[in-house]
Amino acid sequence: MTEDFSRRPIASRNTKWAAYVTRRLVARGVAPNRISAGSVVAAALAGGAFATAGAVTPLWGIGLLLLLGAALTQLRLLCNLFDGLVAVEGGMASPDGAFWNEVPDRLSDLLILAGFGMASGRLELGLLAGALAILTAYLREFGRAAGFGSDFRGPGAKSHRMAVVTLGALAQVAGLIAGWGWPILPWALWLVLALTAATVIRRSLRILRRMRG
Repeated sequence: MTEDFSRRPIASRNTKWAAYVTRRLVARGVAPNRISAGSVVAAALAGGAFATAGAVTPLWGIGLLLLLGAALTQLRLLCNLFDGLVAVEGGMASPDGAFWNEVPDRLSDLLILAGFGMASGRLELGLLAGALAILTAYLREFGRAAGFGSDFRGPGAKSHRMAVVTLGALAQVAGLIAGWGWPILPWALWLVLALTAATVIRRSLRILRRMRG
């Protein structure tokens, strides 16, 4: 069974609402590269919201910033969805589209995970998670360049990492409201690290198996 995907498998790509938004973006002439650039803006704002949450003291302020960071993290993913839809389904692909499809994603991962690390009080772990996230993308592209196809599998692919970040932020807000006092953000960050490291190992082993014949 081949695992060669030219595009990341995303279930929402085939939904009616995604098709509607894509048509609207195409009708307005919004270039996919501009959407890709917008994903970095959303990621920078998300990372900033998370980082600021780690520096403020009022619980209501922490909660609001975590909610904002979670929402902007999902906005980043929506930008990642629609840049591809507008480029492919909308017929607006450009010669430099591959650059804008990949490079902003790597920066976005680092910005969000570094900010999430600061919110957790462990910037070094956030930076490590960002480095591993970049490595997963490198391994995917290395495998594709070697003729083995693009490997988008997890368990710590981009969508999985961002899901843990989003749910971790929301769970921490719920904990603040309930007065649990649980360190949910550090737990979520460690989970991101574990899943991403597992993905690095899994993709590396796949490449090595293919190279050995």
